[in-house]
Amino acid sequence: MSFNNTNTDILLAGAFAAFSVDLLVYPLDTIKTRVQSPDYKRLYTNASTNTVNRSLFRGLYQGIGSVVIATVPSCKKGAEGYFEQTANFRPLAGAFFTTYEGAKSFLHRLNPSNGTNGSPMFPTPFIHSVASSVAELVSCFILTPAEVLKQNAQMVQKSASASTQAFDANATIQALRRFKKPSQLWRGYTTLAARNLPFTAMQFPMFEHLKQAILSYRQQHGIDRGTLLEKGMITAVAAGTAGSIAAVITTPVDVVKTRIMLSAAGDEDGKFGEAKQALKQIEAQGVDGDAELKRKKTGRSGGFAVGRKILREEGVKALFRGGTLRAVWTALGSGLYLGVYETGRTYLEARRTPDEVD
Repeated sequence: MSFNNTNTDILLAGAFAAFSVDLLVYPLDTIKTRVQSPDYKRLYTNASTNTVNRSLFRGLYQGIGSVVIATVPSCKKGAEGYFEQTANFRPLAGAFFTTYEGAKSFLHRLNPSNGTNGSPMFPTPFIHSVASSVAELVSCFILTPAEVLKQNAQMVQKSASASTQAFDANATIQALRRFKKPSQLWRGYTTLAARNLPFTAMQFPMFEHLKQAILSYRQQHGIDRGTLLEKGMITAVAAGTAGSIAAVITTPVDVVKTRIMLSAAGDEDGKFGEAKQALKQIEAQGVDGDAELKRKKTGRSGGFAVGRKILREEGVKALFRGGTLRAVWTALGSGLYLGVYETGRTYLEARRTPDEVD
């Protein structure tokens, strides 16, 4: 299926969808981060009663600024009558949807036909999986610094007197000050990609299939009205269903990603004394201390090592911590995100004349 959309249409529709969803589901994402953190029981539960503290629900919009910056483009009206992107960064939403639509169209054109029956050699779901994976790698690189900063800001502790402040820019600033080097903001990129690649590879083929199945059903039964609202609702239902299924399956990787990103800043100065003492103990045993510490440091930073540590110390249940919450907010977020995106894209396409498209 081809669309008469320019890249500007896709950028605007994707950015508006991202902004709408960020505001609505962000509190659920904050709770999910806190539930998955290694300090969840210490900070957010009462040990004597084993109940959740009110602190879990304070500052639910902490860190949202970094997400808005990563998802919403800054645009201006160009001299030739079209919107031009003028931000110093490439917005996440625009980058993902532009890459996804472009890759999908490119791969469809390259897909050779089967000589026996003329059908495409590679099935459409495979094309959608590859296209979404390429788009996800691009967006993950852009998203990682904002995601690291966001999750660390979500964990900044607020006093009870500040509980009424939903938006707190100070939390983001406090989190940013913990990072000594810019490279620390990209810690967790591989784990983020390891979560998002299978997520999008599962979600988008399911989404495209469900959307087409619902639309075909309505057309066959004569209940298809072809309205903009109907198209948006069909997209929302298909995306929400596909998103919730993919979210549950990828929850263990999400937990590992959260743990790695929450430790991204670290405390290099505070750990220096401990590392020096450990080095002396290792060398006293006749082992190459530098090599051993380097090996352990590398192991600690890896996703597999973090996953094994969670499994060993906290059990399988910990790897699925926040899974139900993540499925709910992903279903809501995916439904709204792609529903608003599809509605906005279709609306912009309808308003554009053939000459403008060319």
